[in-house]
This record gives sequence, C-alpha cells and structure tokens, in this order.
Amino acid sequence: MTETYTALARKWRPRAFAELVGQEHVSRALVNALETGRVHHAFLFTGTRGVGKTTIARILAKCLNCESAVTATPCGQCASCREIDAGRFVDLIEVDAASRTKVDDTRELLDNVQYSPTRGRYKVYLIDEVHMLSTHSFNALLKTLEEPPPHVKFLLATTDPQKLPVTVLSRCLQFNLKRIPLAQIAGHLRAILEKEGIEFEPAGLQLVAQAADGSMRDGLSLLDQLIAFGGGRAGEAEARAMLGTIARDHVLQLAERLAAADPVELLRHAQSLEEWAPDYAQVLDELASLLTRIALKQVVKDFDGDDLYAPQVLERLAGAIAPEDVQLYYQTAIMSRRDLPLAPDPRTGFEMALLRMVAFRPQAGSGAGAGPQAVVQGGRPAGPASLATPAGRAASSTPSAAGPPPSAPGAAPAAAKAVSGDWGAMIAALELQGAARQLATHCVLVGREGAVVRLALDPRSKFMRTSAVEEKLAQALTKYYGEPMRVEFTAVAPRAETPAQAGQRASQEEAESARRAFESDPGVQGFRERFGATALPETIRPVK
Repeated sequence: MTETYTALARKWRPRAFAELVGQEHVSRALVNALETGRVHHAFLFTGTRGVGKTTIARILAKCLNCESAVTATPCGQCASCREIDAGRFVDLIEVDAASRTKVDDTRELLDNVQYSPTRGRYKVYLIDEVHMLSTHSFNALLKTLEEPPPHVKFLLATTDPQKLPVTVLSRCLQFNLKRIPLAQIAGHLRAILEKEGIEFEPAGLQLVAQAADGSMRDGLSLLDQLIAFGGGRAGEAEARAMLGTIARDHVLQLAERLAAADPVELLRHAQSLEEWAPDYAQVLDELASLLTRIALKQVVKDFDGDDLYAPQVLERLAGAIAPEDVQLYYQTAIMSRRDLPLAPDPRTGFEMALLRMVAFRPQAGSGAGAGPQAVVQGGRPAGPASLATPAGRAASSTPSAAGPPPSAPGAAPAAAKAVSGDWGAMIAALELQGAARQLATHCVLVGREGAVVRLALDPRSKFMRTSAVEEKLAQALTKYYGEPMRVEFTAVAPRAETPAQAGQRASQEEAESARRAFESDPGVQGFRERFGATALPETIRPVK
C-alpha cells in the first residue's frame, strides 16, 4: 500500500508555543496567562492568512486539556494532546463560520454549551472566520460569549476584524498576529529542508519566502510546489521558473546599464527580456528591491547583502550609481509598477519606466533644461575655447569674481587661465552629470596651479564630497584641459556666489517678481475688494 504524503504545512505545523515562528508577542502573553492561572474565557486572534491563528488556538486548547495539568508546555504524549493534534478531540469543537452563517446554526451550537466536557477539562469552541457570521448569529452569541459556563472557552479567529460588532470585540481578549518577516520565513524553510534532507539553494528559499508575502503557510505550500517542480530539490533556477521571475543576472545588467546612463543599451537589454515572457511588474519589483539594497550599501557601509545579492556586487553598484540617482530610479520603478495596468501593454510600460529613469536624472546648476552647453552674453553658446585662455597665453586683465589668483608668481599665468572663465559656463562645458555636477555647482573656482584645480566648497554642502564623485570631477577637468588634472578643495567658505546659489537667487527673484505682478493685477484687486479674497503667496509661481 502506498504511503500517504503529508504536506509540509501540515507535517511541520507547530504543536507548542516554543515552535511558533514570528509571533512572540502572542505566545508570551498566553504563556504568562497559563502559568499564572489568569486565562480569559474568550480570545480573538486576528491577522492575515497563514500566520498561525488556528494553530495558536489549537495549542491553547491542548494547554487547557493536557491530562498532566493546565500548563504552558503540554506533554504532547497523553491521549488528549494526541487527539487534538490529530483533529479528533471531542471537546474541541471547530466551526467554520463561513459555511455556518445562519442563526439556527449558531443556536444549535450554543445549545450544547451548558453540558460538561465529555473527556477534557474544558470544552473549547474554535470558530474560524468568525466575521462571516450574520448579524442575528452575533446577537445569539453575545450573551453566552459574555457569561459562559466555567468549563467553556471561546477561541475566535478572523482575517477581517473590522467586520466584527464592537459588542463582540469588547467581550474578547484580542491578539493581532503580525505578518512574518521574510528572513524568518526563509530561515524556517531552511531548517525544515535540512531536517528533511532535501537539497536546496539559499537564493531559491529567499525567492519563495519573498513570494509568501508574510504567510508561513503560503511559504510552506510554495516550498512543496518547488520541490515537486525541481524534482526533489529547491534551487534558484527552479524557483524563478516556477514563480515566473527572470534571472537576477538580467536585473543586475539593467542596473549596470542605468549606472552607465546608456539608454540605447538599456532598451536593447529590456527588449531582449521578451524571449523569457516575463511578468514586467515583477521585473520592476526586482529592480526596486535591488535599488533598495544599493541604497542601504551606500548609507550603511557594513551592510552585507543577502542570499540574492553578494556584498561585492552591491559595493560595485553603490560606487557606480550616485545616491540621488538611486533614489530617483527607485521612485520611478515603484510609481511605474503602479501605473503598469494603464500602459498600452506591459512591455511598453516597462520600457517607458526605464526611459524615465535615464531621461529625468537630477541636473543641478543651469536648471532642468540645461544641456551640455550654456548660453552666455550675446546669446552665443559657450564652448571650451571661450571659457579659458589657451596654454601659454597671457592672462586677462579683468579680475575673476571667484577671488584673486594664487600668490605664487610662477603659477599666475596657469591660474589665470581658469579664473578668467565663468565657472557656471565651465560646468556646462564639462558635461558633468549627477552627483559630480551637484558638487561642482556648490563650489567656487579659486584657481589652477599646474595640474591642480583648486575649488572652494560651500561648507553646507561638504556631505557631497566622496572619493567617487571627486574622481568623476577630476576626469571631466582632465578631458577639458587635455592633460591629467586633480582637484583640491579649500576649507574656507567661497567669497563669491556659487552657481547653485546663483540659480536659487534667480528663482527667488522670479518668484518675487511673479508675486508683485499678481498682487498688482486689476482682476486680483477686484476680487479682494468685492469678496475679501486672500492670496496664498506660496502658491504663486512664475510662468516659464
């Protein structure tokens, strides 16, 4: 005779409070109540599916009816404990409220409350999905729920406590079971597979735990499915194929192309995913998950990653993508995930999300519409030739607003070369992007001494300085001057206005001009006089 297979969710169901995973706040309260003899007559367990509501109720019933004593640690060996585990204990009455919603069913159930238990110490009524009872059923239950016989305990479970009448809630001790964290689900699945002797890959368990979405029962059911799908093993490739997710290598390549800000290669790789028939919503979820880990690595240097992404991978991407770009990419991914059903088709929505990421990267200094060149006096574009004097040429007699040239006589001609130019226009010519551009716009050019460009950084912006950003700025200056350059920052505050401060001042002046024009408008004045209207200054914006 073929042996019947028992699903992992049933085989490894906790049979004692010590075996519970992720619900310590509930088990601690119940253990203390049992040990002190202060066991309430009605309990309400709430929470999402698969977090242990009925499991805890059965453990509590076992604690109350263990033949040894009322205890927080039932023996599990006596007849009562074994029968409760097997689901055939006569004094544990389990009711599915979803199928017994009528008031006659409830009255029939309550007719037997007055009778003493047949075998156990207490008669325990376990009513699952209690919110499905009708209004009349609740009314019939109320009096018994408030003053039950001393030998009766009520254990109610529901996924939707908002539908319960307040008269029921006030008669119960309520315990809200939490969603189980991903790490605890993955750890429990690992422990089960080790005991079962089944081969697995940690990344595969991480994917299953992630798909379980806080439910341990769902995690065990998915693990059963994965073992069957993988032919007796739980690997990462099998998990991705079963769950319909793409390989993480594809997500890593998307992130690397975002770091390179190469829209052509980014779209080419996005289009190559079509052969895998991916769920593009899940691809965006995976990309957002990777960006979260990158942001953590940038902020918390000792973040070690997890089973999906190794620390060295996160270290490389954290150095390649500016922090503000990571935040923008993450926000774009989750917003595009929400809007994906509105797109003409999922692939189009996914590709537009990637285009948004590279098209709307932060641009500091010359405004959002600034390109690689800036317009200077007379409307002519400023290029590298108009921003600095050629090497060996005499310095301009006009002093720079950034400050005097260096005091060393031998360095005067070279320093004058950079100082004589407009630093804001020079930033545009450098074609900087992201964090490097922001750092440059918060500096004032002090001068140049040979292969060294000296900048004075606004002290309020010193957090922008990182080795990676400084390297990008030095590379841009090297390309601009045509020879190797390095950057040194002075500790003194800039004497002149930085490009960022100039842009902020210009915006404030435009806003103030718009407010004055609005206040002087005859129509606005008429509204004030006739209706006593009041303008909100912060809502007035200049028209571009």
